Amino acid sequence: MRRIDWSKLDADGRRAALARPQRRTEGFVTGVVRDIFDDVQARGGAAVNDWARKLDGAAPRRIAVTEAAAAQARRDLPPAAARALRVAADNIRVFHEATRPVDSPFVETTPGVKSRLVWRPIGSAGIYVPGGTAPLFSSLLMQAVPAGVAGVARRVAVTPPAKDGSVHPAMIAAAAEAGLDELWLLGGAQAVAALTFGVELDDGVIAPVDKLFGPGNAYVAEAKRYASALPGGPAADMPAGPSELLVIADRDADFEIVAADLLSQAEHDADAQVILVSDSGTALNEILTEVERQVESLPRAEIARASLAEARAVRVRDMAEACEVADLYGPEHLSIQAEDAEALVSRITAAGAVFVGGWAAETLGDYAAGPSHVLPTDGAARTLGGITTASFMTTMSVQTVSEKGAAALAPVAAALARMEGLEAHARAADLRSAG
Repeated sequence: MRRIDWSKLDADGRRAALARPQRRTEGFVTGVVRDIFDDVQARGGAAVNDWARKLDGAAPRRIAVTEAAAAQARRDLPPAAARALRVAADNIRVFHEATRPVDSPFVETTPGVKSRLVWRPIGSAGIYVPGGTAPLFSSLLMQAVPAGVAGVARRVAVTPPAKDGSVHPAMIAAAAEAGLDELWLLGGAQAVAALTFGVELDDGVIAPVDKLFGPGNAYVAEAKRYASALPGGPAADMPAGPSELLVIADRDADFEIVAADLLSQAEHDADAQVILVSDSGTALNEILTEVERQVESLPRAEIARASLAEARAVRVRDMAEACEVADLYGPEHLSIQAEDAEALVSRITAAGAVFVGGWAAETLGDYAAGPSHVLPTDGAARTLGGITTASFMTTMSVQTVSEKGAAALAPVAAALARMEGLEAHARAADLRSAG
């Protein structure tokens, strides 16, 4: 991990110190994504097949999420794992049902003029579930469950196959817990292109979707961005690229736990980034030593070490400055392991999810606490939040006007329209007040 003394840096140095890994924004990523999209748009399913065989190592395959398949998947899992999946799904559902937006009451702004906001589910959602080196079935639950709570009629999940072309039984069990009926073994930018344009494949048809969701590597993140910029293309939830974690720790933090939390995100991906911020030199030294001790025994040590090459250990003056660093970075995940951790939350304005205190492991949020772990990365937390049921819904304003209300408000609207030079607008208002 690169060590940084925050007080010795100017504004440019501070921005550079918190820069994301360059690999996330390499120009060749955009070029590859564009090539895949152009090919899929031109050749449809044949192109998706070719790219899937080249990049996934297998042709796209639809997994039928039937009752029989779900029952077999649960039998293939250890009983404790099957129970854990159900608990996680239940907790996610409970949280999102409790936080589902509701229609507002009517607001009368002028006597006889009433308006309200109503919520409606989007028509279809394309859900990307990372896989490949690790089957992240938790990401399926974290997206498909709130989409179901929102009332989305068609939810299509795509996920890369394992290296041998198979699917982990936990992925099928998770799809069943979420009530999905479309699960495809298909990953990368080719999966996003299939969801964007719609394609016919050997195992069936993937129809185009209204909105893209999900985290992924640099290629998936760029594919979502590229798709949403196409004329008539699907919307996208947020930039949700490789994982990020910033930990604020003071001298009273449990150094072993802090190190474990940092490594829990570093093992995700070589492009994942972890940052440690502390006002204590002793804490920094002890935590970095503990990171080196723990990484040796990790099965994914090679990936974690590649991520740690882009990690930072930042020394600050005090906890107030630590919060300033966190906001400047805008992390996907923020862990506060310091005295008066709850009080520090009020200082934070830019984070996808905040984990308060030493007991609040980011891992609990990743799997089973309830809120979705699909969160904004690359600083997007300054303006965007993570997935909620609202992410799968739209709002409409509904306005009702009585004759009395029109008589009162139409002259105002007509006057403003004429100020803008829009006479037809003004006349349409005048007709409402003519009587």
